[in-house]
Amino acid sequence: MVKVDVEYCGKCNFEWQCKMLQNFLQEQKPGTDIVCHKGRQGSFEVKINDELVHSKLKSLAFPDHQSVLENVKRAELGQPMEKTKEQPIDNCIIM
Repeated sequence: MVKVDVEYCGKCNFEWQCKMLQNFLQEQKPGTDIVCHKGRQGSFEVKINDELVHSKLKSLAFPDHQSVLENVKRAELGQPMEKTKEQPIDNCIIM
């Protein structure tokens, strides 16, 4: 079984992002063990089978859910992980 561990910043209210990813993965790949837990400030770190595949602390972006799913499938087949793509960032312009 593939284990996905997500550390999120509770102070930043990133729990909803973790729940969205959790629901997406459970719908797409039932049986995947997905755990969300509070961690460091500003964090949204995704590990698959203890291998870090995404770090918001480094990228400043959330992971693309489809990209995480592709890595879950790779892990299930025993293949190496690939860099997780990032969600597009909406540009906000203040005038």
